[in-house]
Amino acid sequence: MTRRIRPYDKPAGGWDALRSSLRHVQEQGIVAKGARTLLRANQPDGFDCPGCAWPDRNPHSSFEFCENGVKAVAAEATARSIGADFFAAQTVSELAARDDQWLEAQGRLTEPLAYDPASDRYRPIAWDDAFARIAASLRAQASPDRALFYTSGRTSNEAAFLYQLFVRRFGTNNLPDCSNLCHEPSGLAMREQIGSGKGTVTLDDFAAAEAIFVFGQNPGTNHPRMLGELRAAARRGCRIVAVNPLRERGLERFADPQSPREMLGGGSTEIASLYLTPRIGGDLALLTGLARCLFEWDALDRDFLAGHASGLDELRACVLGAGWDAIEAGSGLARAEIEAAARIYGESRATIVCWGMGITQHTRAVATIQMLVNLLLLRGNIGRPGAGPCPVRGHSNVQGDRTMGIDERPDPAFLDRLGAAFGFAPPRAHGHDVVGAIGAMERGEIDTFFALGGNFAAASPDSARTQAALRRCRLTAHVSTKLNRSHLVHGDQALILPCLGRTEIDLQAEGPQGVTVEDSMSMVHISTGMNAPASAQLLSEPAIVARLAAVTLPDAGIDWLWLIGHYDRIRTRIAQVVEGFEDFNARVRVPGGFHLRNPARERQWRTADGRARLLPHALAPAIATPGLLQLMTVRSHDQYNTTVYGLDDRYRGVNGERRPLFISRADLDRLGLRAGERVDLISVWHDGEREALDFLLVEYAIPAGCVASYFPETNALVPLDHHAERARTPASKSIPVRVRPRGDAA
Repeated sequence: MTRRIRPYDKPAGGWDALRSSLRHVQEQGIVAKGARTLLRANQPDGFDCPGCAWPDRNPHSSFEFCENGVKAVAAEATARSIGADFFAAQTVSELAARDDQWLEAQGRLTEPLAYDPASDRYRPIAWDDAFARIAASLRAQASPDRALFYTSGRTSNEAAFLYQLFVRRFGTNNLPDCSNLCHEPSGLAMREQIGSGKGTVTLDDFAAAEAIFVFGQNPGTNHPRMLGELRAAARRGCRIVAVNPLRERGLERFADPQSPREMLGGGSTEIASLYLTPRIGGDLALLTGLARCLFEWDALDRDFLAGHASGLDELRACVLGAGWDAIEAGSGLARAEIEAAARIYGESRATIVCWGMGITQHTRAVATIQMLVNLLLLRGNIGRPGAGPCPVRGHSNVQGDRTMGIDERPDPAFLDRLGAAFGFAPPRAHGHDVVGAIGAMERGEIDTFFALGGNFAAASPDSARTQAALRRCRLTAHVSTKLNRSHLVHGDQALILPCLGRTEIDLQAEGPQGVTVEDSMSMVHISTGMNAPASAQLLSEPAIVARLAAVTLPDAGIDWLWLIGHYDRIRTRIAQVVEGFEDFNARVRVPGGFHLRNPARERQWRTADGRARLLPHALAPAIATPGLLQLMTVRSHDQYNTTVYGLDDRYRGVNGERRPLFISRADLDRLGLRAGERVDLISVWHDGEREALDFLLVEYAIPAGCVASYFPETNALVPLDHHAERARTPASKSIPVRVRPRGDAA
């Protein structure tokens, strides 16, 4: 394997993005098919990209995809597939020794499989037998609460609605999902303040904003189409402030692959007007400093605050009570840097604030997000064109899944409507989130684990504990398109249920069907596959849920199989239950779909007193522990969540390496280390130490005391109880670690 570290001095995007896209299509053996497929990505008559949830600017454009969208589509539409012969040739133990990239590269799963303990192999099983086996496990449990039903954010609205209906009709709210791992703090924080857990902006607001702040996000890798919006904003004079401990190339300069002038003329656009690099976990102190400037300069929107907000005096006392020494120490930034950002904000008449998991995966994530919203409220930047909060979600329908009721702590009003529509009394007790689910499995309280997509074993924190917990289950079952780590970390019984991908034709009893998804900005639109399925044995996710429900709950009074005969029937029931989906079938067939109403966008606050709430959060003293660094987990450019497409991280200058440790020159010198050495990482926690071995030191522009590396390789270092206050999202962006040279391991 060739490992090469060379700083990347070109803009993000450009010819390198096009070359990378072509290479991935070629590697999957689908050059002609891939081209035809991509032209239907994010089109009114096509499919929604299975990648991120960034919305589509122009539903009639021929090119509504990006480099990482190409990787996701190519991986799904691949010519490679695996079946009985593949699994007969190797044991599960042998497969478990392979890395995640190798597992992904083997191709599409083509038939249902059951684990055979005697041979340590997966063997084919008929669909009816697979459903009967899962149903038997569920019915044998002493309580419905001894089952867990996990959900991935790629699940469609139709599948998610049926899934939560099945789970609640079965009798539990144990619906942990990937939101628990990412934007849980966003929803909790905003619901308390503005009465809605969703962002209030649309793409039209990006065209009207005078300033855009981007906190804890790397759109160049994780949401490349967002760079097109930032480029357009920067070119018309909008000032963009990037806030990230790492200097990410996509937030510095971008060459739009869809711009002939930039591609042929070698030009690019500077994105960030100001780039702040706080220390890891320093965002709350930075936001306190920004708010302090507004109070000191009397730069508040007093009319808005008087008419719409409560808590101003309490927030003022909290912010002005934080001294500048504490703000500088907590943020890792100089007062002059904070004031420069505050001037941009104070001079803007319309500001959008975006954030990603660099904000949500911290212990004080909820407090930090509420300070972000405080900042917007202080200048009336919610319910105004070109302004508002914009949490940028990663999975293509993670926001839609929550809208459909995938929630371990469901809204009572939603349960009332669900029970009335289907004639039963839904369970009211809260279920397990991801952290709670792992603990319950550890304690032997769970018999059955069912996952509708995702890669739970790899995505979850505290890898050793998570995997040991899964192995305590009586049965584990996973709905998947590709082989992944979770299939190899199994219960006494295990099943793999292969499903259709987003690009494939979904043929049901009454013809081809389309599903729907909701993007990060609450646009709901239809997605219709175009390619022949990778195997005749694949089932759609709604069909898998319905057939399992029919076998498990034959007397439920719900005709599950009739519902999946035509997905309009599912959408009709969604319209009866889910607020905002009235006349669903007609509205979703309008090109581009429809926008879900957000009352906060109209300055209607669904809070207890009918007003937006300014919520103060005091700074905790900055305490440095000698010998420890703060580790943040990040994605490489050649991965999407836990899916690893390749070993390169182009914009960070890494090639052929999955275990780099990005570290400052100051820390290298202080620790007596050299770039290019290999080290081990040890996280230090109250219950002991955890190890992740063999990382390559890479000198990088990151604040002293801070380091970064990729997940899922570093998930082993995240303690299960190290999570966001109240929201319980793993604090994967702030892990106390020490570095040990490889030779010192003995």
